Amino acid sequence: MKKVLITGITGYIGEHCAAELLRQGYEVIGTVRSRSKADATRKTIGQVAKINNLSFVETDLLSDSGWTEAMKGCSYVLHIASPFFLKEPYDENLLITPAVEGTLRVIKAAKSAGVKRLVLTSSTFAIIAGKDTGKYGPNDWSDINLNIGAYAKSKTLAERAAWKAVKGSNMEMTAILPGAVFGPPLGSKAEAQNVKMMKDLIAGKMPMIPDMAMGMIDVRDVAKLQVAAMIKSGAAGKRFIACSAEPIEMSALTEVLKKAGYKKVPTVKAPTFLLKFISLFDREVKGMLPFIGKKASYDNSETFKILDWKPTPMSKSFEEMATAITVNEKK
Repeated sequence: MKKVLITGITGYIGEHCAAELLRQGYEVIGTVRSRSKADATRKTIGQVAKINNLSFVETDLLSDSGWTEAMKGCSYVLHIASPFFLKEPYDENLLITPAVEGTLRVIKAAKSAGVKRLVLTSSTFAIIAGKDTGKYGPNDWSDINLNIGAYAKSKTLAERAAWKAVKGSNMEMTAILPGAVFGPPLGSKAEAQNVKMMKDLIAGKMPMIPDMAMGMIDVRDVAKLQVAAMIKSGAAGKRFIACSAEPIEMSALTEVLKKAGYKKVPTVKAPTFLLKFISLFDREVKGMLPFIGKKASYDNSETFKILDWKPTPMSKSFEEMATAITVNEKK
């Protein structure tokens, strides 16, 4: 039985990746910053997969301690852990430092442990941030010299550092670049930005929706693509765009929710001038500004061809996400 180490296993994507690996017969080792999180995560994953072959190790992306021991005997690593909040931080290094240093620390330990392949979770923000409307593919990169926001900058710098770190080594690397991730969280404690946004939408806490259109993907598809990227021979050394080829308007999300009976969901778009004004004193809105009004499309052809992606319809993803959140809130 092959062993896989997952960083960020307690997160929205990480829990789904662990469940998918366990269902496919792998032994999974999840990294946690605190042992106190392990029990809750084990229980959550246990709702959808057998957890006999699930264990945890305590590590920190900003500390060398524990990483080499954690990866002993592992064939693969899924590096998912990375700080993310849409709210623009006072200091961009609060995002950039742990993203870059943590990625390099994981890669160093993986190479020392003889890991065969590492799958890095990057983001489409590492491709399209700062770009105008157009079509972009795996060979494109965001320009960190532009005002693209701390999160996009952190993902771009971390991925570039990762490719440089594995160059010339015996360890293979593949990068998965998800767009906006939706779909049902496994537990009630999911803290992902899009989970929080969905909670606010269905609770009527968002009076208007931003004029945003994004490439989107279901979280369960992200998990399946991670596993495919881990084992497919043709995936080594490649970047895979993991989202719809065409951008999906936020209004499409709210329309699905309205039809599903969520009456408090807003349908009015927030004027851009209003968002710019609010951004002067709201750092979360400030974090959105680089993406307002942009409608980038993607060349995701290799994701279909090499990873055999069969996308979940986003209408299904939105509705099942809202249902899961509603059920979890009642627990």
